[in-house]
Amino acid sequence: MFYSLKYSNIFLRAGLALVFFWFGIDKFIHPDYWLNAWVPEKIIDFISNLNLRGGELIFLSGIFEIAVAISLLTDIFAGTFSFLAALFLAGIFIFNGINEVLIRDLGLIGGLLSVFFWPRNRRNGGLR
Repeated sequence: MFYSLKYSNIFLRAGLALVFFWFGIDKFIHPDYWLNAWVPEKIIDFISNLNLRGGELIFLSGIFEIAVAISLLTDIFAGTFSFLAALFLAGIFIFNGINEVLIRDLGLIGGLLSVFFWPRNRRNGGLR
């Protein structure tokens, strides 16, 4: 059997990137759904104090998710973006509680932390 850290990392990053790209793009296509279904009222109240509207928060979230996807695909700052994305998903859990989405997000967090802790060659940034 053929085993490779390099290829397993590529497949991991590509799978995660697909998920983040999909959800990031969908936030631009269906912003009202994301705002009404997933953003708690207390978050909307908080961001209104920062002179942001709910739709703007959704668009910023979409931009962040697309940036995560690009980072994972290109392996540029993939560790940093994977850690930030894991924090982002943990924040969703904190504000929305336990539900069916939490189970998906726990799997994504595990994958993102795997990318974050993946062994890298310090000299050239490549995989060992």
